[in-house]
Amino acid sequence: MAGDSDLYEAFDSALTVTRRERAAGMTSLDGSSAAGYLDQLERELLAERERALERGTVDKDWFQKTLRWLVEWVPETNLTLIAALGQIARARPSKPA
Repeated sequence: MAGDSDLYEAFDSALTVTRRERAAGMTSLDGSSAAGYLDQLERELLAERERALERGTVDKDWFQKTLRWLVEWVPETNLTLIAALGQIARARPSKPA
């Protein structure tokens, strides 16, 4: 089982990707600016990182909801954010439902 530092690093990596995509001017699936989505994702990642570190695990419902939301607006040609979220899931198993 991965340690808390692995969990922190996975969230940190996802935050780095989120900030890099915002700085690069990422667009959403419909061609509009993804800045608002990326801002919301950053807030979500920061909040869940804190909760996950307190619990010692990533909330399965949060992960599934966030992943579904991402695939609604992330262009099919840019899967970096989805991959970064996958790192979070692999860093520590989610709590059983």
